[in-house]
Amino acid sequence: MGKQSYSKLWAQAVKTGIIKSNLVPMVAGLMLALYTYELSFIENIWNVVLALAGTTAVIAAAGSFNNVYDRDIDAVMQRTKIRPTVTGAISIKTVLIVAFILLIGGIVLLYFTTPLAALLGFLGVFFYVVPYTMWTKRRTIWNTEIGSISGAMPPLIGWAAVAPDIWHPACWALFIIMVIWQMPHFYAIAIRKRDDYAAANIPMLPVVKGERRTYIQSNIYLIILMLTSFLFLPLSLGLTIVAFVLGGIWLWLSFIGYSKMEGKTWANKMFAYSLFHMIALFATVIIYSSVGLILRAI
Repeated sequence: MGKQSYSKLWAQAVKTGIIKSNLVPMVAGLMLALYTYELSFIENIWNVVLALAGTTAVIAAAGSFNNVYDRDIDAVMQRTKIRPTVTGAISIKTVLIVAFILLIGGIVLLYFTTPLAALLGFLGVFFYVVPYTMWTKRRTIWNTEIGSISGAMPPLIGWAAVAPDIWHPACWALFIIMVIWQMPHFYAIAIRKRDDYAAANIPMLPVVKGERRTYIQSNIYLIILMLTSFLFLPLSLGLTIVAFVLGGIWLWLSFIGYSKMEGKTWANKMFAYSLFHMIALFATVIIYSSVGLILRAI
């Protein structure tokens, strides 16, 4: 087996796509904390590097544990049946060993920033593996809500890596936005892959309750998402407006799209915009914080 193909197998085992997408909100949390507490980026550069490496490791560990536990249902679904934990291209024992090494290594790296960042990193893995993967994913339509807790940990980890505490409203704005964002995002995926989830007997909302209920619940969360924008208000009117407008566009697309499109087409549009929303919002936070830090340094 060639080196390149082996690296691709490991990329599937640790879920590199999820790692990359979660590093964006982590960096946003870190940069916003530096700006909020008027800290120096240069003086915290070591913490930045450790936070990036540590967060990458714990997310990779979570993905690996998830793949090992879910290999029976992954074998049933078209999009996951080629994962190396299903095909046996990488032994389960090897994946587990690597997962534990990544978990311990990631927590140690985060500990060297702050003990709180290490604790949050551990909690992120714990919530993803135990309450979500092992408990609710196969038992209840609320599995997405439970899983969203771990999915929203990266901005808290980034903030805690450099800041004295995590109780600032802006920090919780990032966390709550990440929690709420995941529902319409994953509901869209669940509609797109509804047949897969049904075949694997996973009680995703559209499988159990249908597309209409999923549409209504998505809109409720989108309204809540818009309201959470005001948590940015104590820090920045600009960030508040950007977050509110991005959420409003998403809600508008949902209304317009659902009335004119077939269910899966609507879900495809919702999924695509969810990615744009996350990147646009957290990129705005990163740029806002970076510019603010530069202007202070001049």
